[in-house]
Amino acid sequence: MAAAATWATSSHAQKSSMPVIGYLCPESPDLFGSRLKAFHQGLAEVGFVEGRNVAIEYRWANGQYARLPALAAELVARNVDVMVAPGGAPVALAAKATGTTTTIVFEMGGDPVQLGVVDSLSRPGGNITGVSSLSVDVSPKRLELMHELLPAATTLGVVTNPTSPTAGSQVQRLRSAAETLGVQLQILSASKEDEFESLFSAVANEQANALVFTSDPYFAFRSQRLADLATKYGVPAITQTRDFPLAGGLMSYGGDFVQSHRRAGIYAGRVLKGEKPADLPVQLVTKVEFVINLKTAKLLGREFSASVVSGADEVIE
Repeated sequence: MAAAATWATSSHAQKSSMPVIGYLCPESPDLFGSRLKAFHQGLAEVGFVEGRNVAIEYRWANGQYARLPALAAELVARNVDVMVAPGGAPVALAAKATGTTTTIVFEMGGDPVQLGVVDSLSRPGGNITGVSSLSVDVSPKRLELMHELLPAATTLGVVTNPTSPTAGSQVQRLRSAAETLGVQLQILSASKEDEFESLFSAVANEQANALVFTSDPYFAFRSQRLADLATKYGVPAITQTRDFPLAGGLMSYGGDFVQSHRRAGIYAGRVLKGEKPADLPVQLVTKVEFVINLKTAKLLGREFSASVVSGADEVIE
């Protein structure tokens, strides 16, 4: 695996001798490292290795999602052979909005049909296909897991990114789940990292009892910061990605990002081998992961039930 610094360089000089993938990323090489590794694994499974028989042009938005349309246009101007748009709906929508006829392979956690990215899962239509996980659909399950840990809690905080195309539908599902559970929701918003601390201080001041994060790539890629704040303020929190409990957060529940990025790599390779996107149905990664951190629970003075511990895919001790 090449180092992050290598990933950030242009492979344009190799264009004449090998096919070129345009890789449009919402984040930085460091934050996207584990996802990019999985993508390379998928590419290798169909016979493509960067620098050997395929070149990759990277464009990094570094968390500034408003830059995605311009970066996508740059890749179109480079005349890449396939554009890969991983890391969520904003990337796929930016790639599609270029109007390019180049094949686009996306990777996201939301429903690509509902978001208008493809016509249908089985027949995506046009020049776009890809992979979707269940991260967005399972937001209500995060609420249930937090309620199970804190059955006496009357109010739970829900954090949403108002700039996300899936924010509205997720909040709607969470309100329905809250009604069933008999808890009140306090909807909190954040779309920038400097807004995170106020979320945790609000809960520490007892406006809510815990934080449930909606599925959003911006939150997922800032797991360390969120975990640090949860520890600082002593707030139970749950996000979509295993990166959060691995960084010291309490728990996570969401799609398996390693599998979704790996499959995006496989699809990109198959397109390079001549397959048409119309013949490649959108793949659904149906596996979800539940990861808990027992050490963090102890620090927070909380205890997971035996059934929750036995049902976890990974237990960090």
